[in-house]
Amino acid sequence: MRRSFFTSVMIVVLAMFSTARAQLVPDRLYYGVGRSIPMSITLPEEAAGEVSIRLFLPVHPERGEYQLVAQAAAAAGRVDLATMFPSLWTERDHRLLYAQLYIGESPLGPAVILQPLLTPDRAHLMAQTVITDPATGQQVVIPQITTDPTRGRAMFETEQIAMLRAAGRPAPDREVTFSGIRAYVDRRVILDTTLGEIEIMLRPDAAPNTAYNFLHLVNGGFYTDIIFHRIVPLASNGSPFVIQVGDPTGAGEGGPGYMIDLEPSTVAHAFGVISMARSSDPDTNGSQVFICLSREGTRHLDGQYTSFGHTVRGADVIQAIAATPVDAQGRSDDPPVLRSARLVAAPPIGTGPLPVAEPTTPPIER
Repeated sequence: MRRSFFTSVMIVVLAMFSTARAQLVPDRLYYGVGRSIPMSITLPEEAAGEVSIRLFLPVHPERGEYQLVAQAAAAAGRVDLATMFPSLWTERDHRLLYAQLYIGESPLGPAVILQPLLTPDRAHLMAQTVITDPATGQQVVIPQITTDPTRGRAMFETEQIAMLRAAGRPAPDREVTFSGIRAYVDRRVILDTTLGEIEIMLRPDAAPNTAYNFLHLVNGGFYTDIIFHRIVPLASNGSPFVIQVGDPTGAGEGGPGYMIDLEPSTVAHAFGVISMARSSDPDTNGSQVFICLSREGTRHLDGQYTSFGHTVRGADVIQAIAATPVDAQGRSDDPPVLRSARLVAAPPIGTGPLPVAEPTTPPIER
């Protein structure tokens, strides 16, 4: 999905005027496997051109790259995506897709995210243990569950299985069940802080359950008048580290009253990336999130924490928060406040602002 600069600008301008009047909307959030997938299409009165729905596979959303996998003609009113795209149920490789409404060659309104409901790849705190194989007498490395975070790290089932097989140990394949689709309109998140706004582009393709959990909390007003309770300008290697928010108590131990599992993510921790905070137990993710301040300072978090979005606006705000004077524990006498978080319509896929670049200068203390 590649366009010239002029075409991209025209698409964005058209989307700005048409998003509110052109929309593909699911009837409900969940669709059981093999069922119909009813949705509705609303078009502006002046719309002219062939109407279609196109399915895209996210390739590099952070670069605006998506792969067209299917398209079908449509019209205003009711549609059934299961009839239009039977592969949603018959395809063996179940991948997250974006359903985008088009008029002619112009994408209109936010896409609908089609997330397959799959058995999750669970993580456990595992230590890599060297043992002697009784059959060969050779030393091999196998994973073993531990409760000591200094000895172990979060390891997903797929990695555990691969390690066991590499050691010559029997390990069954993971049983993965496909139960249906979660369908919802794509949204971006605006964090309104006392130092300005930060706009987040979510990555449900990389961490679908985590991204949806964050949407759920934002939509419910969870992030209202919450301080940035932890600000760590520099990591142990001297590189900028993180700013953290999401605990209504402000003490660093609070959450939403539930926990979600650690989820594998392909988003590398880097400046502006938002990720889930947790305790040493991999499955203690809830509402606390952190925003990274540099790639070098947060590289070691890859695979151990669930990153699920990018900052597309507000790099200066992140820098300003990071410049807050703090004590040795990262706490401030006058911490910045996340006054509210809200959802806004995402631009059509492949358009809109992309992730911000890492600043070339470190935060300056305010």
